[in-house]
Amino acid sequence: MTSIVDNLLIAFSELPFNFSLLFILVVLIPGISIFLLMTINAMVAVYMERKVSAFMQDRLGPMEVGIFGFKGGKKFWGGIGQTIADGIKLLSKEDIIPNDADKLMMVVAPFIIFTGAFLTFIGLPFSEHLVVSNFNIGIFYIIAMSSVGVIGIILAGWSSNNKWSLYGAMRSAAQIISYEIPLSLSLLLVVLVSGSLGMGEIVQWQADHRWFIIHSPFTLIAFGIYFISGLAETNRTPFDVPEAESELVAGWMTEFSGFRWGLFFISEYANMLIVAFVASIVFLGGWLSPFQILNLPFIDIIPVSWLLFDGPIWGIFWLFAKAISLIFAMMWFRWTFPRLRVDQLMYLCWKVFIPFALANVILVSIWELIF
Repeated sequence: MTSIVDNLLIAFSELPFNFSLLFILVVLIPGISIFLLMTINAMVAVYMERKVSAFMQDRLGPMEVGIFGFKGGKKFWGGIGQTIADGIKLLSKEDIIPNDADKLMMVVAPFIIFTGAFLTFIGLPFSEHLVVSNFNIGIFYIIAMSSVGVIGIILAGWSSNNKWSLYGAMRSAAQIISYEIPLSLSLLLVVLVSGSLGMGEIVQWQADHRWFIIHSPFTLIAFGIYFISGLAETNRTPFDVPEAESELVAGWMTEFSGFRWGLFFISEYANMLIVAFVASIVFLGGWLSPFQILNLPFIDIIPVSWLLFDGPIWGIFWLFAKAISLIFAMMWFRWTFPRLRVDQLMYLCWKVFIPFALANVILVSIWELIF
């Protein structure tokens, strides 16, 4: 699997550029692309969450602000311009920093959280030939980079000089660090079976054999543990204890406003997309066509002509379709389950998920030796 950076270096090396300009172009093009992906994802996800929740609760949701000829109303696209209007509002709002706060840390914290999410996208492949940098330790890199945001959360809560923000930050740090253990063990199980930490090699293993979610009962359980732990990692309901509006107003984000508060939102929805992408790549075949899921030796019911739905362009489509489906499930969970208490949240991690994940790793090793 060749990376975007390698392809850009080859393409630009033949042009009459000096090294410094070449380096800037190679860095800027993937960087701007990832930033646009994160921004557009946040806008679309916020709009979809508002409309999905409105339909689930049998109410209207945003319906007045139109755009590009789409007027307001009760149809699904009613209020399609609301998220854009909110984005403009956030950029134009006054950026307030409390007098007693640590001003430097309050300014730096949102950028640390954003940088952690931004750097994680570098190791995510979007298709067989579309990845910014092809790491042979892709899963390890993604787990490491997605943990950087915890530093920003602690700094945001502590620097606000607000005890409720500090409570929220401490809750979030304890929750994220705890749920990283079952999440990582679930991914380790896939590494044991495929024999590689590279994302491309894991997808290739699934192309040669079968998707991991149906590989064995233990990989199906691992997918469930990973997905629910991913919900906790992103502070999504029913694990939104750090941002509990009824208790802590907005948790560690309470004292932030304007652009820096917008960075928190972009990062939160980017982390949702990262969790969905990794689940799709590792457990759901990545960019492989879903028609291949039934194309097994003992079934063999899919005509070869149907496999035309494979390829570089179709691969990007299938990966995004799988990720969007998982994000929809996250939104569905939000309006289905009540928020857990802190003790229930930690009990689920330490006394349920971690023992099950450890047993899963042992049992899948035995499964591989036998079968």
